[in-house]
Amino acid sequence: MIRHSEISDIDLRSKIKQQKICFGGNRKLKIYGTLSCTSGKKMKRENRIFFLSEKEAKENGFRPCGHCFREKYQRWKKNGTI
Repeated sequence: MIRHSEISDIDLRSKIKQQKICFGGNRKLKIYGTLSCTSGKKMKRENRIFFLSEKEAKENGFRPCGHCFREKYQRWKKNGTI
């Protein structure tokens, strides 16, 4: 897990290109989603974090985004699990 406020833009772009960062999340709301999700692009930099995998996000207690992971979010909402 990498906080956006702790990584330079150059390093961030490099890690995304190398596929060392594949998902983003909101640290305060504990939500993760794709890097291209419009909801994720609107969040404040200090709240944004990055993950290598969905597994890493889940292990850190994050739930799927209701926009870019609609089906996973619906399962989470119904069952409390993904």
